[in-house]
Amino acid sequence: MHRSESRVDVRLLSSAVALTLGTFALAATPARAQEPAESTAAPGREAGTLEVIVVTAQRREERLQDVPIAVSVVSSEQLESRRITNLLNLKALAPNLLVSKYPNSNVASQVAIRGGVTINGAMYWEPSTGLYLDGVYLGKAVGSVFDLVDAERIEVLRGPQGTLYGRNTMAGAVNLITRAPTGEFAANASLEIGNYRHNVQKLSFDLPKIGIARMSFGVRAQNREGLVDLTSDSPGAALDSRKEFGGRFALALDFSDDFVADYRFDYTNVDQLPPHSQLYSLVPRTPLFISAAPYASTKRLEQVSTNWASYEQLSLQGHALTLTWDINETNTLKSITAYRELSNDDSVDIDGVPLTIATAKRISDFDQTSQELQWLGHTDRLNYVLGLYYYKEDGYTINPHVFFFGTDSSEYGFGAEAVAAYTQLDYKVTDALTVTAGLRWTDEEKNTLRYKTVTGIGAPIARVTAKKSFSSTTPMAAITYRVYDGLNLYARYAEGFKSGGFPGEAGSAAEAVIPFDPEQQVTWEIGAKMTSADRRLMLNAALFTNDIEDMHVNRFTGLPGVSVIRNAGQARTRGGELEATWLALEALRLQMSYGYLDAEWQQFMEAPAPGQPISNVADNRAFPHAPEHTFNLMADTRFAQTEWGELRGIADYSYTSSFYPYPYQLTTVDPTRATAGHTKVDGLGLLNLRLALVDIPLGSAGAGEFALWARNVTDEQSPTNFIDFGPGFFQNYTLAYFQEPRTYGATFTYRWQ
Repeated sequence: MHRSESRVDVRLLSSAVALTLGTFALAATPARAQEPAESTAAPGREAGTLEVIVVTAQRREERLQDVPIAVSVVSSEQLESRRITNLLNLKALAPNLLVSKYPNSNVASQVAIRGGVTINGAMYWEPSTGLYLDGVYLGKAVGSVFDLVDAERIEVLRGPQGTLYGRNTMAGAVNLITRAPTGEFAANASLEIGNYRHNVQKLSFDLPKIGIARMSFGVRAQNREGLVDLTSDSPGAALDSRKEFGGRFALALDFSDDFVADYRFDYTNVDQLPPHSQLYSLVPRTPLFISAAPYASTKRLEQVSTNWASYEQLSLQGHALTLTWDINETNTLKSITAYRELSNDDSVDIDGVPLTIATAKRISDFDQTSQELQWLGHTDRLNYVLGLYYYKEDGYTINPHVFFFGTDSSEYGFGAEAVAAYTQLDYKVTDALTVTAGLRWTDEEKNTLRYKTVTGIGAPIARVTAKKSFSSTTPMAAITYRVYDGLNLYARYAEGFKSGGFPGEAGSAAEAVIPFDPEQQVTWEIGAKMTSADRRLMLNAALFTNDIEDMHVNRFTGLPGVSVIRNAGQARTRGGELEATWLALEALRLQMSYGYLDAEWQQFMEAPAPGQPISNVADNRAFPHAPEHTFNLMADTRFAQTEWGELRGIADYSYTSSFYPYPYQLTTVDPTRATAGHTKVDGLGLLNLRLALVDIPLGSAGAGEFALWARNVTDEQSPTNFIDFGPGFFQNYTLAYFQEPRTYGATFTYRWQ
């Protein structure tokens, strides 16, 4: 039914797009009629100037332009207008940032910053980019794609953050920060509809202060039918659907002016169908694979046939209690206590065809506990942070498969316990010169359990367990020089550490208990942050070089359910970044970001081919998830102020150049191993548009907003990720996961005032 509906909606979309593009062109020339009678400057800025952006990248509130770190910030206003509802929507919004959806899952992400990435989403892997929700570390890629309810801003910190943030922040950190309750009544509700029967309902409100308590609530529900229809003889409904519910509760208790307790609860429930694993290519040599060949396509298919029921279920909840005690005017003690748990249950038809070649289920349970103590203080010339940190996690995954030659029982358990102590000092040598030094000591213990049996291939693996400790000390130093009030220069040295561990999906008992080494990184960075005298232009630039030791890489062996982790040796990534915000007119705001990345292996120790000695094959290995160019351009325009409200529009374009998903051989030297070119992701540019009438007067109680929007306006439909089973799976079986097609719709929001 939705196919015919789409044809009707396209005409409506075309009219909206034409109107948007035309009015954008008109907005480039100031017109007297466009200027409102009174200033409509956004909160936090004066009319005719950019707002002052405040971040907590260094655990205290500072102006973005004063922080000696490459940081990108997405405000609450932009989160709404650019329809950023979860981590995946960030994509390439910051320089050298690549956010990809993990193959065959809509609830796991792959985040790469400056070439630092963790490819495998299995829960025994540690991410390279730390993800934080209100100061609480989120330990796994699974469950990282959840609804952001009542988000205030997102901060993307690029480069190692090993001093203040600690574990697994080698590539950087992403801070998700939600809105604090105000203690005054406010509420908003919205309804959104779109093609593919997309619909979203949101409700958020603050209650008036009751005694010492401030409270806020938020809920968000999303539904969408699948993007890929199934034939009538296939089990289940259309694939790549959405059925999600997210909720949030915030409570602040003001015991006194000096002591506040903040409690946060977040909940996410997902019950939908995963993306389709589309057969992209294969080399058919046996009857079964010859039968699969007609289903292969390099173009995105809208209807497919499968023979295995697929589903995707996730339940996630978190609790966080932050106690803040202002001892005096210059010293604050803070305690952050958190507990999070998730369960993930999914079933995927990996082969993507109505034949039994490869299927999989994943049943995972995970929980984590963390405790952090911070002492923050300052004198006239010194800022200091001292902290203690404790983290513990425990998880288990049951991962059975059904293959054309038999079945397997695959299970792995994983756990970690970590302690850390850290400090960072900022000393103002002169009014213009500030030096910063930081140090963090971390000690972790990892444990593993592995069990696997396979019918049809070999003998069963024994149930094995192992433990191993890892520790590291990561320093940081920076110099910041204020040339004048609008220009800061900085130089930064930082080290990052990602703990070692065990290969949870190893195919043999011997390999399952052999730990891989920690990954280490050394970064040098110089940067400049400039604000024009009239505060209409903000320009930030950075140059960096990263030296990575023992980088963790994943290789699929082709054996059933077996991926191995290797320490690849040495790598170097270098590049530059540029971000600019320009208030060209009071009615026109432009934002641009560009990242350039040069990533190369310096040492990759592996035997070039069977029987040959191990040697350095760095020249013939692709660097994963490292696009050379990332670019984003956003125009935010106020077209007119009318008696019905203010007409605004946004055009948002992002581009990511081509990249390789896996560190495979570039030139086929060993025919028993996969070749990188078979799964190369082509460059992709995405255009999103939004046209909104805001502050619609709807009586004395509140105001409304009505918006038309479209994502992927040009309907790009190329693959964004792959799975390459490689020659070890008999037939070079390759699967593709495609960019979502064009979506569009309308949103109505009412805000009580």
